[in-house]
Amino acid sequence: MPALQKISIVGSGSWATALVKIFSESGVQVTWLLRSPAHVDHILLHRSPQHYLKYLSLNLDRINPVSSIDAAINAADHILFAVPSAYLEATLADWEEPLPEGKQLLVSIKGVVPGTGAIPSVFLARKLGMNPRDCLVVGGPCHAEEIAMGRRTYLTISGHSQKMVGAVANAVQSPYLKVITNSDPMGVELSAIMKNVVGIAAGIVRGMNFGDNFLAVVISNALRETKLLIDTLHPAPRDMNDSAYYGDLLVTAYSGFSRNGAFGQLIGRGYSVPMAQTHMQMVAEGYPAAKGLYQLAKTAKLQLPLLSAVYRILYKQSSPFNEMRLLEHYLR
Repeated sequence: MPALQKISIVGSGSWATALVKIFSESGVQVTWLLRSPAHVDHILLHRSPQHYLKYLSLNLDRINPVSSIDAAINAADHILFAVPSAYLEATLADWEEPLPEGKQLLVSIKGVVPGTGAIPSVFLARKLGMNPRDCLVVGGPCHAEEIAMGRRTYLTISGHSQKMVGAVANAVQSPYLKVITNSDPMGVELSAIMKNVVGIAAGIVRGMNFGDNFLAVVISNALRETKLLIDTLHPAPRDMNDSAYYGDLLVTAYSGFSRNGAFGQLIGRGYSVPMAQTHMQMVAEGYPAAKGLYQLAKTAKLQLPLLSAVYRILYKQSSPFNEMRLLEHYLR
């Protein structure tokens, strides 16, 4: 099966930057949509990102930075969105037309679109006039910082079309990156969203100095909640032990690179949400995800104590100490 030759990547953050690195190093021509002409000019001048992973050297023979979404969408048949969920709606504000016929939509966003209650693949498909089942999802476990350093990484490409999934998977040719494929894009996407909420919970536990023993109990219960949430919202055959599910969750819970973990630690130390956000240099996707998943779980009448505790801490100004003490009654 032939691999794709061109791809457009939408997003300026660290994960989008890592994806640009992956595809350009694999020989794919990348059109990279950036926030502004100033970002484009910086990359053209310095051959390196302006804000994230600034130490990377970019191959401009294979990377074409642009600041127009029209240019990005028209440049390739494969369009990969890696924008933080909080900025997704604004990114598409000026795009009112359906995606041209023949385009393939890929999504690698690990949050819920604020104000819509929609997960990114569903939101994008509706906005761009596509069927959500036709979207491909790119999952982890993948911290951008480790990809930038060339550390061994597993990447999951998920979709219902084996042909489309295979085309993307075959395009990734990297000595440090193994590509896994599956046919559960909704499950992979939901897991990637939930794991960021778990990352915040893990950070709160660390920030409160509750110790590794209690953290292990929290994470083991988080695995159970994640499975229940995904199996309820999108029943399908899947092995939650695969790296795209629990692997991604575990690295987010334990890695020092986890921005959600860092955000949670600040909350656990007594920072308010606005104060914690001020201290963060990057977006913690688990913050909007907690609200979006809480609403989805409530609609589905699911009892998810850990998710509910994180939601109340972040959105109801509930005391982290009180919530952890209450949570102890449900943990096992």
